[in-house]
Amino acid sequence: MKKEYDLSKMKKRRNPYASRLKKQVTIRMGTDIIAYFKSLAEESGIPYQNLINLYLRDCVENHRKLSLKWAS
Repeated sequence: MKKEYDLSKMKKRRNPYASRLKKQVTIRMGTDIIAYFKSLAEESGIPYQNLINLYLRDCVENHRKLSLKWAS
């Protein structure tokens, strides 16, 4: 094994699985929701979009359902 390798000659290659991992969407959210996740992001050091993704993933994995009750 060499002590050093010359990586400048390597060809760049995109991750072939990247498109399967996440899909970009446009969604409208309240400014208060974004501000909340941005404040959490500052505390934790995790980007706020990743925090939103983690929260939604937790909802999916735990089969959380929103309980809505409309006033009569």
